[in-house]
Amino acid sequence: MSFDELPEPIPASKPYYDLGNLTRPASTDSYDALEWFNRGLRWVYGFNHAAAAQCFEQALAHDKECVAAYWGLAYASGPNYNKPWEVFDEADIKRTVAKCHWAVEEGLKRRDSGVSVVEVALLEAIGKRFPTDRDTRTHQEWNVAYADAMVEVYAKFKDDVDVAALTADALMNLTPWALWDISTGQPAKKSRTVEVKEILDTALATPAGHNHIGLLHLYIHYIEMSPTPELGLVPGDRLRKLSPDGGHLTHMPSHIDVLVGEYRRAIASNWEAVVADEKYRKESGDLAFYTFYRLHDYHTIVYAAMHCGQFFEAIRAVDGMENSLVPEVLRVESPPMADWLEYFLSVRPHVLVRFGKWDEILATPLPEDQHLYCTLTATLHYAKGIACAVTGKIPEAREQQRLYEDAIKRVPASRMMYPNTCHDILAVGEPMLEGEIAYRLGDYTSAFEALREAVKLYDNLVYAEPWGWMQPIRHALAALLLEQHQVEEATSVYAEDLGISGTLPRACQHPGNVWALHGYHECLRRLGKERSREANVIQKQLAVALAIVDVKVESSCYCVTSSTKKTKATSNSNGVADTDGHVDGEVHGDNDVSTCCKA
Repeated sequence: MSFDELPEPIPASKPYYDLGNLTRPASTDSYDALEWFNRGLRWVYGFNHAAAAQCFEQALAHDKECVAAYWGLAYASGPNYNKPWEVFDEADIKRTVAKCHWAVEEGLKRRDSGVSVVEVALLEAIGKRFPTDRDTRTHQEWNVAYADAMVEVYAKFKDDVDVAALTADALMNLTPWALWDISTGQPAKKSRTVEVKEILDTALATPAGHNHIGLLHLYIHYIEMSPTPELGLVPGDRLRKLSPDGGHLTHMPSHIDVLVGEYRRAIASNWEAVVADEKYRKESGDLAFYTFYRLHDYHTIVYAAMHCGQFFEAIRAVDGMENSLVPEVLRVESPPMADWLEYFLSVRPHVLVRFGKWDEILATPLPEDQHLYCTLTATLHYAKGIACAVTGKIPEAREQQRLYEDAIKRVPASRMMYPNTCHDILAVGEPMLEGEIAYRLGDYTSAFEALREAVKLYDNLVYAEPWGWMQPIRHALAALLLEQHQVEEATSVYAEDLGISGTLPRACQHPGNVWALHGYHECLRRLGKERSREANVIQKQLAVALAIVDVKVESSCYCVTSSTKKTKATSNSNGVADTDGHVDGEVHGDNDVSTCCKA
């Protein structure tokens, strides 16, 4: 990069996005430079790094002596919690390192021109992230050098809440999405999670840190994988409204909402995030990496809606997600956008399986470009295999199973739903499909063995919110166990899913989801415990859950043999459940969602 590549300066007085009121002083005499710097800081705390970099460039266009803006440009242009060095392609690394070197070097040339000590310290620290000897050092060594440098800066400026946020961020980026061992509930062995906790707790307890968007954002990421994600509820509530046009910050509290069973609130927050992020897309024309975050809004709506039995809300979000992802974006080779985004197009088949839309699944054509849409192709074969099995077309199910396995082999190892690879996600479907086919053949022993294996693969995916595989496998396993009168095991499976048993890692639990509540209550009834205190508690929770569904809930999975008929969605406008736990309401046509459920 060079000064010739800086944009034409735009007056800061021109109307801009409402990103809240976070500010930080910077060594500049230019009002415009300072305002653009603070806009960049707000964007970068909201993980819109491209928009942040543009703001920092605008700050430099107004004042080439603004050292803080050089730091900001280097920070925004480098790796981050959702895009670590390991997923950069080589061309992207070269571009990034060159740009960041330029920013750091130009900033350091100006370190003696009346610049604050903390600005120089931050600039020197960020320089550790982009070493010149890149051929002899690993990416992790770059990360460690930067994190250690930030810890030193923090030791000198502990009262600076931005320094606290940036230090916590640097430490979290040493083990992104692996801060905790979810199987034990303890900080991960190679993480520096304990240091992160101390920094965030201290800073958030100060008046300046209480409503700091960066600290609150990082706190949610810190606490979500822990055994106590509910501790993120109050910080999340503070964050929810602090940056109206910062869509990702509006979305972030829903990570906690989903984990504690607040599915309706997750849906509402993410529709607000969609409005903000679609506004940014339309006004900025940005179709780069932030596309991932826009799609993440829709993805979370789908996931939450699936757990609370809202088919029409889920499919409306799928429509919005698909409409906002143009094929041209997927064809960008560097950075490899298809590796990051194509997974989102495989979500619709998961929704159709969740809600038992077998006819629609079987009528869905495969994509023409199966090379580009390889994850979608594989997922469709999985869904068609389930649909064929459930509707008694066993030879066709076996053929789809073969096609599914072949399609998985064609998915590049680089294709992801970060932080999981698509291979790891698709692997869950292999024993799942085998179990469904074996069940229809009457081989219940093999069927349940396969489904239990699918549960293990599901549980061992890398933590992500939403989870990499959209429907909990336990919902199918327990439903079929119950159908075969294996009530004791079905009860245990439902208890695990709801988090009642205390045996399942916190991140794998789905509190309050309508499917497991229905199944668990049915188990208690069959065990003769329908009048127990436990059944009474579950019945009250189930009544609330059933009040918001828009489908009939008769089992935790539509794969039970009694559900092979076409499922009918209901409006449930009054939210009243009858004595059988079914929902009264108007019937909405047949399985065709293509004409009635557009966003």
